[in-house]
Amino acid sequence: MVNKMELTEEQIKYIAEELETGFNVYLNIETKEIKSIIDFDNNIYADTEAWEEDIKEVEENYDKYFGFEKMDSKESFQVMEEFVETVEDGKLKEKLELGLSLSKPFRNFKDIIDNENEYRKKWFAFKSAKYIEFVKEQLDRYNNNISSGT
Repeated sequence: MVNKMELTEEQIKYIAEELETGFNVYLNIETKEIKSIIDFDNNIYADTEAWEEDIKEVEENYDKYFGFEKMDSKESFQVMEEFVETVEDGKLKEKLELGLSLSKPFRNFKDIIDNENEYRKKWFAFKSAKYIEFVKEQLDRYNNNISSGT
């Protein structure tokens, strides 16, 4: 019987931050050790040497690791939409809604929010909180699958 994974808030926050910055994150189910490995699919020029030991460890013991997923573009887009709903500045809200409706919504959103000091900080806090929720949901799914035996 595999035990449920219980993580501290600090561990969850760390995993969320690593995922958010583009790393693949693996958790050793037994030891709770976290391994962050650069996502080579999105960093094709990255030097693999620095990650070789961790890659080898995870590959050779894959059944002992739980790999966390990053948000896909649809989920990331939803987070931006949810954030826009919280914006109280009418002009900014309109600009963001328009930016999300045009082509290249991610670029538009970033360009708009980067020029809004107060809301830029709110955006990063909002996005971090959503990533923490996202990690907790993955842990809950894992734990529910264990308790139901699937």
